[in-house]
Amino acid sequence: MTTEDRKTLFLSACRGEPVERVPVWIMRQAGRYLPEYRALRAKHSFLEVCKTPELAVEVSLQPYRRLGVDAIIVFSDILIPAEAMGVALELSDQGPVLSAPVRSAADVARLRDFDPETETRFLMETLRQLVRETDGRVPVLGFAGAPWTLVCYLVEGQTKAGFATVKQMLYADPGTLRRLLEQVAHTTARYLQAQIAAGATAVQLFDTWAGELAREEFDSFALPALQRLIEELRADPRARAAPVIIYVKAANHLLESAVRAGADVLSVDWRVDLAEARQRWPQLALQGNVDPCVLLGPQENIESAARTAVAKTGGIGHILNLGHGILPQTPVENACAFVRAGQQAPVAAWKPMAGGRRVNV
Repeated sequence: MTTEDRKTLFLSACRGEPVERVPVWIMRQAGRYLPEYRALRAKHSFLEVCKTPELAVEVSLQPYRRLGVDAIIVFSDILIPAEAMGVALELSDQGPVLSAPVRSAADVARLRDFDPETETRFLMETLRQLVRETDGRVPVLGFAGAPWTLVCYLVEGQTKAGFATVKQMLYADPGTLRRLLEQVAHTTARYLQAQIAAGATAVQLFDTWAGELAREEFDSFALPALQRLIEELRADPRARAAPVIIYVKAANHLLESAVRAGADVLSVDWRVDLAEARQRWPQLALQGNVDPCVLLGPQENIESAARTAVAKTGGIGHILNLGHGILPQTPVENACAFVRAGQQAPVAAWKPMAGGRRVNV
C-alpha cells in the first residue's frame, strides 16, 4: 500500500466500498508508549505541545513513521474547546483540571461561543501542516469530545468515578443541563467544521463517558445533542464529504440509540461482538475493537486478535482499531505487530453493504 492509496482506502472503508485490505490506526497512537514522544515531552508540557503547531505536527507524525498506520489523528485534547469557551484548563498526563466548573444556569450563560479559527487557530494550523507534510495522500483525522462527555468534564471539573455532580444536575436541574448540552453541541459543530476546512479527512467524536447513562437518560439528554451536532456540522457544504465517526465506550446498552445520531462509522470497544454489530447495523461502517490489553501479551495473540476482528466483519466497511486508547506500557514492537497483522489480514469478497452510505461525496 503506497501513501497515495491510504486516503482512498480509508474513505472506501467508511463508505463500505471494496477494499484490498482494512485500514488500521490506533486511538491515542501518539503517546507515552513511544520513546520519541517521551523525549519531546521531557522538554515541553502537554498543553504546550497541543498549542505549538510544529510540536503537535511532530507528535502526530511519530506513530505514522514508526508503526505505518493508515491514518494520522491530530495531536490535541477533547478539552481544548472548554478553554476556548472561557473555562480555565490545566492538562497533564495525570488528567485534566478545570478550576471553575460549570454548575449553574449563570455559569452556562457565561460560556463563550468562540471562533475556532481565532481561539484555536493553533489546531487548524497543525491540521494544515499535516496535510502539507503528507501531500494530502494520508487521511488526517480531526476530533472532538461528544457533548455528553465534554459536559461531564465541564461540570465535574475533572475525571470522577460515576460523575455524580453532572448526574445530580440531570435529575435536579435538567433544563440547565439541556441548555449546556445544546450550547456544547453548537460550539463543537463549528469547531469540527473548522477542522474539516483546515484539511481533516474525517472527524471522530469521543463519547467516552456515554456508558455512565441508562438508555432512557441517553435518549433524553445525550442523543439530542449528538444529533444536533451532526446536523449542524453537515449544514456546512464543505463538511458533508467528511465521514463522522462516533466512539462509545462501555455502552453496549446504548448502541441502538447511538446509531441514531447520524454518524457514518460506529466505533466500539472490545465488549461488543463485531459480527453481531455488523448483523445489527449493516448500513454502518464499523471501527475497532481489540482490547488494548491484548497488546501487552505475546505477539501471536496480538496477530490472532487482529485477524479475528477483521474476519468478523469480512473486512468490508471496517477500520481496524483498538477498543480504547493504547496503554502507555505497550511495547512498541507489539503495536507494530498489531498494525502489520491488520494490514495483512484477508478480506472477504466484496458485496454492497445494506442500506446505502451516508457519506455524500
